[in-house]
Amino acid sequence: MSSPEEIKIDDDFILIRFQNDTDEMISFERQVNNGLIQFHFGLKGNAKFIFNQGNYTLNLKEEKSLLFYNPQKELPLHLEIEPKSWLISILVSIKKFHGLFSSDTEHIPFLSDENRDKKYYGEENISPSMAIVLNQMFHYNLNPSIKNLYYKGKGYELLSLFFNRSEDPNAEQCPFLIDEENVLKIKKAKEIIIANMAEPPGLQELADEIGLNLKKLKMGFKQIYGDTVYGFLFDYKMEQARKLLDSGSYNVNEVGLKIGYSTGSHFIAAFKKKFATTPKKYLLEKSL
Repeated sequence: MSSPEEIKIDDDFILIRFQNDTDEMISFERQVNNGLIQFHFGLKGNAKFIFNQGNYTLNLKEEKSLLFYNPQKELPLHLEIEPKSWLISILVSIKKFHGLFSSDTEHIPFLSDENRDKKYYGEENISPSMAIVLNQMFHYNLNPSIKNLYYKGKGYELLSLFFNRSEDPNAEQCPFLIDEENVLKIKKAKEIIIANMAEPPGLQELADEIGLNLKKLKMGFKQIYGDTVYGFLFDYKMEQARKLLDSGSYNVNEVGLKIGYSTGSHFIAAFKKKFATTPKKYLLEKSL
């Protein structure tokens, strides 16, 4: 299957399933009316969103979700879907979206009147429970007569899981809280800590450098990247360590020094925490 499948879940609620099983890039364009919220979920492979005649692009990576809303202008869909890529898009009107929630929506502040007219962008990790639902939507094998009912249930389930990702019921869970300007600042923070991963700045220093207060830095980073600043950096450093070990060009101590560990024992402990094995055992297992 390579052509997109559009399913009307409800009034002002459209689901589009993209399944590019070919070996070629597929382009897709669709007009999207003003006032629609866009949710995009990447299950497998990668896709690229193109805006303003190609002047701005945004990647949807595997196991990531993107969310767009701009009440001031239309955001038509212009997608380039890479080979062997699967994604689900949901288009829902802000009115319909408001109606999905009870009157007790304090944990989703963007539903308030003061936030209604703001534009938003958000990138999140796809949780394991969301991945299960997405997989089910691509492996539908029930009677065709109940297909719309099935997708309707899965569409609502996907959105409910999207807004139920925090273990803290009082946490601000919605990526809509971050406006476009702050998103750029948070992205800059990520670039800074990656560029200085061996000696990263302190949180307050980082907040000062990007021009956000400490609370907004912490909240914004967690909303966009799904982790704390240093939690994200730890995972990034461990992935870099694994790649350096895979290259075969460095020994364990050299890898540890490259990513910022002055003592080998600290690097070994960190690597084991991430991958449940030591760097030495990891190399031995790869050579078998």
